[in-house]
Amino acid sequence: MLTLRIQQMTIDGHPYLCPECAAQAFTLDGTGFIDALPVRGNCWQSHTWEEPLITLGVLKEILHTSSGRQCATDEDTFEITVGGAVLAGILHPEITVDDVKQAGRLYWRRIIKPVLRRHRRAAGRAVTRPVKGAVAATQAAALTAAWDLRAGGHEPDPDRQPEPINPCGAGCDRGWFTIPTRIHPKAGSQGKIRVPCGVCATTGEAD
Repeated sequence: MLTLRIQQMTIDGHPYLCPECAAQAFTLDGTGFIDALPVRGNCWQSHTWEEPLITLGVLKEILHTSSGRQCATDEDTFEITVGGAVLAGILHPEITVDDVKQAGRLYWRRIIKPVLRRHRRAAGRAVTRPVKGAVAATQAAALTAAWDLRAGGHEPDPDRQPEPINPCGAGCDRGWFTIPTRIHPKAGSQGKIRVPCGVCATTGEAD
């Protein structure tokens, strides 16, 4: 059995198409050992027909006279004369060595190379991050040492209480007055009572 995959074909310049769906791509299948037997056409939509003009011998002639392909940009063309009619067309391309090379170059350029580039960038970031962290830690230690040197090793007293920004003019004790009394029942045994300072209450300085 001999099968030719036709990408497109004309007979005397007129397109030869599937009689059912007008598809231009189809196969021509020849069976047996007699060159005079007609071939059958089959399109991609499973339509089939018999073509008496094209025989098994014609398929063999097309196969032997086709141009073939040497590189990826070539087309496998043919042109023969059968009974005064000119059959010309393009066969479905077969894979060549150049096709494999072009596919390898495309695979490298579109897939492999970007992946390697991303891996290199990630590796570079993994190296520079610890270095940047060490530099930042060194700078912080240097600033701390410089501050200690300028301050003479002084450390603030944790028990020191800052003086109020605006001391009360009435002379209260942090917003309170202690008044001796004998008439208030809450004065206790010491006879004293704490009264909030009216000045600090209005200025917000009272604790």
